[in-house]
Amino acid sequence: MANTKSAEKAARQSTVHRGRNDALTSQLRSAIRKATLAVKAGKKDDALAALDAATPVIDSMVNKGIIHRNKAARHKSRLTKQVRALGN
Repeated sequence: MANTKSAEKAARQSTVHRGRNDALTSQLRSAIRKATLAVKAGKKDDALAALDAATPVIDSMVNKGIIHRNKAARHKSRLTKQVRALGN
């Protein structure tokens, strides 16, 4: 238990922040998963659309501090590489 008023407030805030972060992380994973599944299905048009939808979601998570910018760049790079490989 918190011993001071500020510690009590921090505990309340951390609960709210954790809930928000979990929801945003889930949104991120869903966007990445849609793109990955479209690539595995071999549907280039769907994969391109999913990548276009996932890119701003990934960037937004960086701005919110949910993931590190290098992790975002890695996700975008790998997804783009997979989608481009479908064109061959």
